[in-house]
Amino acid sequence: MTEWIDRWVAEHTEDLSSWRRHIHAHPELARHEYATTEFVATRLIAAGLEPEILPGGTGLTCDVGPDGPRVALRADMDALPLQEATGAPYASMVTGVSHACGHDAHTTILLGAGLALAQAPELPVGVRLIFQPAEEVMPGGALDAVAAGALQDVSRIFALHCDPRLEAGRVGVRLGAITSAADTVELILDSPGGHTSRPHLTTDLVYALGTVITGLPGMLSRRIDPRTSTVMVWGAVTAGQAPNAIPQSGRLVGTVRTGDHDTWALLEPMVHEIVDGLLAPTGVRYQLNYRRGVPPVVNDEVSTRLFESAIAAIGPDAMSDTPQSGGGEDFSWYLEEVPGAMARLGVWSGVGPQLDIHQPTFDLDERALGVGVKVMANLPLAAAGVL
Repeated sequence: MTEWIDRWVAEHTEDLSSWRRHIHAHPELARHEYATTEFVATRLIAAGLEPEILPGGTGLTCDVGPDGPRVALRADMDALPLQEATGAPYASMVTGVSHACGHDAHTTILLGAGLALAQAPELPVGVRLIFQPAEEVMPGGALDAVAAGALQDVSRIFALHCDPRLEAGRVGVRLGAITSAADTVELILDSPGGHTSRPHLTTDLVYALGTVITGLPGMLSRRIDPRTSTVMVWGAVTAGQAPNAIPQSGRLVGTVRTGDHDTWALLEPMVHEIVDGLLAPTGVRYQLNYRRGVPPVVNDEVSTRLFESAIAAIGPDAMSDTPQSGGGEDFSWYLEEVPGAMARLGVWSGVGPQLDIHQPTFDLDERALGVGVKVMANLPLAAAGVL
């Protein structure tokens, strides 16, 4: 049934590598993916397809196959504000910008899958390719794509994400939450200040900071079921300079993450309640800015089984388990609208260290590109009976 997919990949292995290396060498930051969008659109048009650029000018959608209910396949396109240090001949040519999260591979894989599907003898269902901008920022490009109608007539949506912990040739699947919600907490404190010999005559801002630094994560751990994988971690704290002066201002910034969608809905009011209770006795004035990020990506059962079927079609040893990640992914916004699933694509060569994403030395084994194309192209075939 999938011989034509295998044949397409075999005939275009060099193209996949060339496309990925071109995109890798010319990275573009969120909502500035103009050249990447043009690169993809040009190749889709050459195949007789009709891509539509998203209203923001970057990212695009493209339909393949018959009209009616569709399966959507999504890839993100943006790079990170990070200087590359791989030393590869195709390394980033843009100072301070690099594809350190594998979005060059995601884009290449979806382009390959789209072109392969366009040459299919017959497709049982329609397919929508979604090349999404701005995954690395909040609010992310998934919200832009949804607002632009990218999910109109879409019944299910699927995506892959590079995983350097899995060897190339393997794909990790998980039922339920595969990523976490990720929110940001910023606390700004204000005090009249004073001499450290007379804290009783003012409000001790540093003491108040310390109370929240330990108290908020501790109280959350007692108020929330630990099985939800909820964690609060501070990333920065600033206040004062002199050892004998109580400062007038201070700032705390951190993240709250959870793997449970219902818990995510409770976090913001709970954080406000706890902070108010902790700071009220201190007398310190404060401003709490709670910024909701993204919900967790929660793979539904039917979509997960379809992913398993698409992976099994490429070989008996391709499928792997994968743990839930504490990171956030704006693919979750699509799943607020339609069911779907994300899987993890192994990109480790099997030799040497497993370099993590978002590191300046991150690179991938390009054998994973063909595997990704096969899985993505198999998904519409697997989904035909459940739309």
